[in-house]
Amino acid sequence: MSRAPYPGSSRKLVLAFDVGTTYSGISYSILDPGMVPSIKAVTRFAFLHPYFPSGGGSKIPTVMWYDRNGNVRAAGAEATRDNIEEEAADGQWVKAEWFKLHLRAKLDIDQTLIENIPPLPLDKTIVQLFADFLKYLLECASHYIQVSEVNGVNLWASVEKDIDFVLSHPNGWDGKEQEKLRTAAVLGGLIPDTSDGHARISFVSEGEASLHFIIQRGELSTNLKNGEGILIVDAGGGTIDLSAYRQRSQDVNTSFEEIAAPQCLFYGSVTVNLHAKVFLQNVLKDSPFVNELDHIVHCFDKMTKMRFKDKDGSQYIKFGGARDNDAELNIRAGRSSWKVRIIQAVLEQRSTSRNNIIHVVFVGGFAASDWLYEQVSSLVNRVDSALNFVRPEEQLNKAVSDGAVSFYLDHFVRTRISKATYGTVCSITYDPRDKEHQKRAATKFRALSGEMRIPDIFYTVLSKDTQVSETMEFRGPFNQKLAKKADFRTFSSPVWSYRGPLPEPKWKDVDPANYTRLCNIEADLSHLPLTPLRGSHGGTYYRIDYDVVLLFGLTELKAMIAWEEEVSPAKIIYDKAAR
Repeated sequence: MSRAPYPGSSRKLVLAFDVGTTYSGISYSILDPGMVPSIKAVTRFAFLHPYFPSGGGSKIPTVMWYDRNGNVRAAGAEATRDNIEEEAADGQWVKAEWFKLHLRAKLDIDQTLIENIPPLPLDKTIVQLFADFLKYLLECASHYIQVSEVNGVNLWASVEKDIDFVLSHPNGWDGKEQEKLRTAAVLGGLIPDTSDGHARISFVSEGEASLHFIIQRGELSTNLKNGEGILIVDAGGGTIDLSAYRQRSQDVNTSFEEIAAPQCLFYGSVTVNLHAKVFLQNVLKDSPFVNELDHIVHCFDKMTKMRFKDKDGSQYIKFGGARDNDAELNIRAGRSSWKVRIIQAVLEQRSTSRNNIIHVVFVGGFAASDWLYEQVSSLVNRVDSALNFVRPEEQLNKAVSDGAVSFYLDHFVRTRISKATYGTVCSITYDPRDKEHQKRAATKFRALSGEMRIPDIFYTVLSKDTQVSETMEFRGPFNQKLAKKADFRTFSSPVWSYRGPLPEPKWKDVDPANYTRLCNIEADLSHLPLTPLRGSHGGTYYRIDYDVVLLFGLTELKAMIAWEEEVSPAKIIYDKAAR
């Protein structure tokens, strides 16, 4: 594919951090005025002290060791070096791994598996762990660029105060997770805690980043026909993300559009390890090998899992020495089959897509599993033989970080599909003739104006599965009545999401478990000319009529408050109740 020269007037650096559940990567692009940008990967990673060549790989373990004072003693490349376990034991260090799984509170996996996810260490918050790891990744990028680029020390000095960052995340994450990542970026020293600093962080879903990787590699350029759908399956450590797109014209440099709501399954390679751990824990409970459980699972992860091809064949876990065996235990992971929900998800994406999906492309570290690829492709093709399954031969594990930089540079996707129904929960004038109102008569209350109202009606601003362009605005007309004019200084309007099966949700007390307060839209409206009004039962109040304006078509929610002819940007606040 071709890329236009950078139009800026001064040099700039873009860093993309792909913090995965098990492995992480860094890609970057140096933007020089008039030059065509290229995308590069960091392949040598810094220890916290010396500089360490990691063998040319583009990924490092998402692992950190903390001492008892909460200081990071080893991270990433260093955290799994030889003898680190012995050094950690001597220093009483605590290991932090798979911590990304703690960022999303609700995981759609078995409770037994959730209980086996390693806890956060030393009473640290998930934001603090991300801050420490992002700080480490920034140090890695700094070391690599200064050593690897021509005149790298001066180059880094010229850009380090104004770097743009792209942070990728699973398809299932929303604004509340993005806010925590941005807070972690501030704590980790990536950006200052200012509006200009916050603007230097961009977010992209792992599915969309993977699409950009596929496009810039030219994987489908000779086979893709105008209008054909592409399903990207990003099989990573913690999640499997599915995203469907179509190209809007034959020119690869034109925009793509999302054609089905993206999915995020918490059934990545880590859940295979968790299943193996639970299974082996039961098998080994009366054996001395139970004390070696973590080591055995580690051996399973590194060797057995990726060799596994046939659920009916025996797969041995090699650990320890020749004498470490027990004939009665029959230690193997042979006939225990693991049902992968990805097969159903692929078929779902195919059936709900607005366009015909022809190509299914596998990326991500777990995509290297022959068993996963062959199981999904063969079983899906039994139902639908028209699909063309593709797995790039190399660099599967750098798809997200490279693609995140391409997202920043190329921005191919201009239209997206809403993942949920969005709106607000408010009250409505009580109508005693309405049967739905009669059911809820016990909840009615008298408003400041004197009228009787009932709460908890859901007003839809955007329905699920709606195709949304980046510039499309969604408005909802509302009004607010407050006793004091000064109360409008901290005016707040909530945004709710509904993720259940109802096609037209209306009342929050129907299927209440699937309603979530996403955020609050806040603005200062105290400067508006407001006239006191008198309620029918005495007393005065103030009323403002306004529109909530939401832009859902971007990779991050944007909001405004509009009244009469004036529109003002609004703050989006993800408070504790929305997390």
